Amino acid sequence: MSPLINLVQSLGSLLQSVLDVVWAVLSLLGPWLPLVGWVAFWLCAVNWQRLRGVLARGGWIGIVLLASMAVLIWGNLSPTRDGADLFGLKISNFVEKTVYVSGLVSLMFLAGALQLSGFCSQWCEVPAPPADDHHHSHDHGHDHAHGGHDHDHSHDHDHSHDHSHDQGHAPALAHH
Repeated sequence: MSPLINLVQSLGSLLQSVLDVVWAVLSLLGPWLPLVGWVAFWLCAVNWQRLRGVLARGGWIGIVLLASMAVLIWGNLSPTRDGADLFGLKISNFVEKTVYVSGLVSLMFLAGALQLSGFCSQWCEVPAPPADDHHHSHDHGHDHAHGGHDHDHSHDHDHSHDHSHDQGHAPALAHH
């Protein structure tokens, strides 16, 4: 064989070996990718400074209800036949799903704690919420001056702005 043919065959074998290693790593890490995505979402895509306020005002009940519904739906759609084995204990279908969902919710709150501590500020920039000083301005970003002349500023039209004292205290996910 010529040295050129030997080199091409060796490079082909090397490429095949590299592809085998990549495939082995992906098949090892593949099942964990949804969990990595879950943590990455709660770590970088959610503004925990705003969400913490929502949870403190009662939003936690929504998480409890969603987690409960996830357990009920998942337990009915994918029942465990013989019960799951958890640290040597046989547990029922719904207990197994409750453990998994509780783990996901715990990871969600752990990611929030990491974000609030500033741990992930070097990877993802989460904007700080505006300061809530309870001094609500009635300036809505539009000018009421009309060409330098004075006239009656009575407002017979609706600006569609909420002037209640509760402005700015709505849940973080509400849209005005």
